[in-house]
Amino acid sequence: MIIDFHNHFYPKGYLDELKRGKGYASVETDRQGRLLIRYTGDYNVVVGPHLNLEDRIRAMDRYGVDIQVLTLTTPGVEREEPERGRRLAELANDGFARIVEKHHDRFTALATLPLQDPEAAAIELERAVKDCGLKGAMLLSNVNGQPLDLEKFLPVFEKAVKLDVPLHIHPTSPINYPAMDDFRLVPILGFGVDTTLSLLRLVFKGVLKRLPALKLVASHLGGVFPYLRGRIDTGFQAYPECKINISEPPSRYLKKVWADSICYDNNVFMSTYAFLGPNKIMLGTDFPHEISDLERSVGRIMELNIDDKEKERILGDNAAELLKL
Repeated sequence: MIIDFHNHFYPKGYLDELKRGKGYASVETDRQGRLLIRYTGDYNVVVGPHLNLEDRIRAMDRYGVDIQVLTLTTPGVEREEPERGRRLAELANDGFARIVEKHHDRFTALATLPLQDPEAAAIELERAVKDCGLKGAMLLSNVNGQPLDLEKFLPVFEKAVKLDVPLHIHPTSPINYPAMDDFRLVPILGFGVDTTLSLLRLVFKGVLKRLPALKLVASHLGGVFPYLRGRIDTGFQAYPECKINISEPPSRYLKKVWADSICYDNNVFMSTYAFLGPNKIMLGTDFPHEISDLERSVGRIMELNIDDKEKERILGDNAAELLKL
């Protein structure tokens, strides 16, 4: 069974609410007639499979994907006013629940959470898992410029541990994005940087030490932390500030994190594979964004010079185990 852990969908209720209200995210049509969802630092081009399940299923069948783990995408709900954020999260999660109920053989989903209100986010995570049948949640890498390791967000991580569900850290406009505002450098560079910033702060703050059962998934093959792993551990040994909350090298905690396979380059993939191993990487496509890799994603894994059993783990077994499918 081939499972695409990282892809995106806009439930109808969520998109309709964006169109009706005025908030952080805006919906517009550009000169080319494309539907855009625009927000600070970036925008998304909305195409058929973002909205249409039949289009999506046809693409999955064409490229050999059996199941997709649906998630919302940027800009999410966490930068809206709290009441609107809670409303948008509920609409998105209810929409995902209906899709999963109707197409349980093709889709499961992760919840979106109103992290601008951490208490409400923890409550919504429990509702989404217990009442909606969702398999965890996707967290954007910062909340209105605030890092996820702040104490006020701890109840969300604690709730995930209690429910025994994963949290998928997905990038959004970086905390320090202005220099990336040109040339689409936010998605090209900023996303990987912000994912890693979020993850390293959680490690150095001691959140993974405090919650050893916490299951985190890092987008886009972990962002950039796999390539900095030597520098990260070396810095830990050199700088007293790094030892305030943890006493073991950061790599001990980073090796516990899952990652999806999106990187577009098999040489890059193999570097991360050497660090995380075959049991912590899951297939991802970023479908149907402009830089989706659905067409090549399965083939890239099949081409790797690794054991066939390891390919099976990456293509589906790891996700099935993590999500209890």
